[in-house]
Amino acid sequence: MSLPHAILTALLEKPSSGLELTRRFDKSIGYFWSATHQQIYRELGKLEAAGQIRTLPAAAPTRGQKKEYEVLPAGREELIGWVTTPEDPRPYRDPLLLRLRAAAVVGAKGLDAEIRRHLGLHERQLAEYREIETRDFPEPAGLEEADRLRHLVLRAGIELETFWTGWLAEALAETRD
Repeated sequence: MSLPHAILTALLEKPSSGLELTRRFDKSIGYFWSATHQQIYRELGKLEAAGQIRTLPAAAPTRGQKKEYEVLPAGREELIGWVTTPEDPRPYRDPLLLRLRAAAVVGAKGLDAEIRRHLGLHERQLAEYREIETRDFPEPAGLEEADRLRHLVLRAGIELETFWTGWLAEALAETRD
């Protein structure tokens, strides 16, 4: 149920076309909630059919012109209700953790290469998050509420990547061939 809410959030931040939403997902929301181009377009259709968003009128009709969407009051109300609805955390699923558990049964030979690969991915993601923080939040004190919340989400990403880089280094030490 969260993809439509991610789209409503993005559209409330800035009315956008489906393509623009896809790009924004790739650059920001996608760090914590990913969606394909097809999923986004499918949800836009559902949200429009539900009366939660609408296509903005075009300045001049042009064949093949991209549609821009904005959130209607019903969409804002849906998002407000969702924000305040209790939801339990979902169990975490990661194939690497399952591989480690399987390695306990069949042996860990060769697993260190995959752990090193994951470590590199998490190190790059952590560096990217820190770069974003330096660029977008150089002075966190005195931020408006919206920016404090955006920074808080970014800090969660930084903390998670910090955990993963530390834990993967430990896992690598335990599984070296």
